[in-house]
Amino acid sequence: METTLHNIYLFKALDAYPYDLGETVESLNYALSYDSKNVEALCLLAKLYTYQLKDYEAAKNIYAEALAAGMESPLVYPGYVHVLLLNEEYEEAHKLADFALKVKGTDKTVLKLLKGLLYESQANYKKAKKSYKEALQLSIDNSFVTHVEGELNRVEKKVKRIQKKKKKKVKKLPGKKKSNKKRKEK
Repeated sequence: METTLHNIYLFKALDAYPYDLGETVESLNYALSYDSKNVEALCLLAKLYTYQLKDYEAAKNIYAEALAAGMESPLVYPGYVHVLLLNEEYEEAHKLADFALKVKGTDKTVLKLLKGLLYESQANYKKAKKSYKEALQLSIDNSFVTHVEGELNRVEKKVKRIQKKKKKKVKKLPGKKKSNKKRKEK
C-alpha cells in the first residue's frame, strides 16, 4: 500500500511542477515520507533547489543522495552535471558526465550538450563545438536539434569575435604606431 501512496504523491508532485510549487513541495514531502530513497522524488527536489531556490549546494547534496540511492538510474546524471556546472565545479562535472555517458539508459544527447557547456564555460571552444556536434549526431528530436544548433552557432560567433579582438590588438601594438608615423614623415 505504501508504494501505491508514494507513487500517487510522486505523480502529483511531477504534475504540479513547476506551475504550482506549493503543491509540488507538499506532494514531494509526502512521497519522500513513504520512501526517502526514491531517486525520482529526490531528483525533483534537487530541481526545486536548483532552479527555483538557486541553492546549488543543497541541490548538489540531494543529487548525491539520489545517486547513492540508485547509481544505475539514468535520471540523476543530467541534473547533477548541470548543478555542478552552475556551481562552477567543472572538474567534478566533467568526471560525472564522463561516467554518466557509460551508464545504460542515460540521455547521451543531453550529456553531450552539458559537456559542451562545460567546455564553453572554461573557454575551451574547440572541445565545446566538438561536444555540440556529437550531441547533434545523437539527437532524434527536432526541437533539441534546433537548440543545439543555436548553441553551436553562438559558440562559433563567440570565437569569431575573440579572433577579431585579437587581430585589433595586434594592429594596435605600440611599435607599429611608431613605424607608421615614421613612414608619414618621409
